[in-house]
Amino acid sequence: MTGVDEVRRIETDAAPTRFARGWHCLGLAKDFRNGTPHQVKAFGQELVVFAGADGKINVLDGFCRHMGGNLAQGTVKGNEIACPFHDWRWGGDGRCKSIPYARRVPLRARTGSWPTLEQDNLLFVWNDPQGNPPPVDVTIPIIEGATRDDWTDWVWYTTVIEGAHCREIVDNIVDMAHFFYVHYSFPTYFKNIFEGPVATQLQKGVGREDARPQATQSGVAKMVGNTSVASYHGPSFMIDDLTYHYEDADVESVLINCHYPISENSFVLQYGIIVQKAAHLDDPEGMARKMGDFIRIGFEQDVAIWKNKARIDNPLLCEEDGPVYQLRRWYEQFYVDVEDVTAEMTERFEFEIDTTRPNEAWRAEVEANIAARASS
Repeated sequence: MTGVDEVRRIETDAAPTRFARGWHCLGLAKDFRNGTPHQVKAFGQELVVFAGADGKINVLDGFCRHMGGNLAQGTVKGNEIACPFHDWRWGGDGRCKSIPYARRVPLRARTGSWPTLEQDNLLFVWNDPQGNPPPVDVTIPIIEGATRDDWTDWVWYTTVIEGAHCREIVDNIVDMAHFFYVHYSFPTYFKNIFEGPVATQLQKGVGREDARPQATQSGVAKMVGNTSVASYHGPSFMIDDLTYHYEDADVESVLINCHYPISENSFVLQYGIIVQKAAHLDDPEGMARKMGDFIRIGFEQDVAIWKNKARIDNPLLCEEDGPVYQLRRWYEQFYVDVEDVTAEMTERFEFEIDTTRPNEAWRAEVEANIAARASS
């Protein structure tokens, strides 16, 4: 068969064994500041995360360079992590600071130390396969409400995804149609902008009345839609300025969607939300929990898809599917050496989907479903 009759075949390369260059969020900083070491599996290896007496959180390679002891099973002593095997003391800079039974520390007593960033009550670690430190112009924007008293604390969720590369979740930023079929809402406006290390999704949406009730919350009326400005800053950390519109008021929130790779085919997905303590909200903390639980349902729907889908490098697209190939070109910049990043990967690109046809079809489907339910 040739031409239009030729069967489209799925092309699939193996998932990259290299891990993306950039800042990756490991979670809430307070969870690592409890005086004990924490074992983290990331970037294809074992890491140990610990906070010293000075409060600084450190990330080191997970195994002692002396005889291979697991540092995560050791003890925090002062500003150092002590190996459980022979008590070698490792500082956050990767240098062995002391060996209690030895006259001197060997000059080559060094282990891997990972650059960290603590910001907005979150802990980040820098990964670069070339071993370079983070450039000063590669940053994570400060989230204004994260440390302010007029916003709630983070409501935070963590789940491990097995059998999928983290590219699957990044693809979502251009995938308009899945919001209707998977998440029971549909976008009335959808646009993407890629530039440098930032990929943005601009979206306005409404819920599907046939799939889930448009619930009210204490102190506010029926929800009528939402506005979202969601940007990946680097390969794995997305900040979403998310506003829920109710009949008589808005609820302002910030949603974080982030991940770090465990291996080439598994990753840790994390997400969290904070809500502004507006005067019309009777219980802002309760609102944040309800919103977080609702968002958790959405991510669980994604996970069910990822676990059963094929990896596909040549997706067959229609006009309303969004700039999947352009997004993947943007994403590639984090998987090549810095000197191999091309202008095609980083130059500004904008794409707005015409939502007229999708919304006509989706509205008709929703109304038909509601009518069928009413007559049954």
